[in-house]
Amino acid sequence: MLTVDYGRLGVRRGMRVLDLGCGEGRHSFEAYRRGADVVAVDWNATDLATTREWCAAIRAAGEAPACASATAVRADLRALPFPDESFDRVIAAEVLEHIPDDRTAMAELARVLRPGGRAAVTVPRWFPERVCWALSDAYHANEGGHVRIYRTGQLSARLASTGLVTIGRGYAHALHSPYWWLKCAVGDGSAVRAYHKLLVWDITARPRLTRWAERGLNPVLGKSVVLYLRKPGSRPS
Repeated sequence: MLTVDYGRLGVRRGMRVLDLGCGEGRHSFEAYRRGADVVAVDWNATDLATTREWCAAIRAAGEAPACASATAVRADLRALPFPDESFDRVIAAEVLEHIPDDRTAMAELARVLRPGGRAAVTVPRWFPERVCWALSDAYHANEGGHVRIYRTGQLSARLASTGLVTIGRGYAHALHSPYWWLKCAVGDGSAVRAYHKLLVWDITARPRLTRWAERGLNPVLGKSVVLYLRKPGSRPS
């Protein structure tokens, strides 16, 4: 389940792509399949092991071009172990809301992106997230949980302070918002389990009806907001 639109981000074969806070690697896998040289970064060693395992499986199945590569690195997003201007594309999907010092993480993202490069940053959208917080403290008040709710303008302004320019915006996962509201309100009851089965079916089968419904609902109920950004300038040839 991808939150980032790779067409809008412009991921192409041969690019160096950094996936920050990769989790179990869902965005890394797609970039790898498209022929990019991917570096997946997270602090969670278990998630990184899963990412490595699946990247190896993608390679073994011949789903990634021979020219592509995928590496998983354990690192702190506030102190990335990479040189300045070393990536063509950077993805930070659903991670900044977990980091108390998000401004340092944003500065690091901008530092490693090459001039002229693009980034995609996604966070939970303000209204769906605010409903979840109102319904359940357990949703966010836990170790590694969400520490803030962003308004889109605030997120864009903080990223602009690092020199990145917002060039587009998108929304994703509208069908997931009611699921999380229901889960926060009643816990793991039968209705929540049934809704979860529906979401899993939708992700795997991708029927046209639900795809059309979600695209129509995303501007109103999208669980995530995505900012597409560009670093001004160009790398000297």
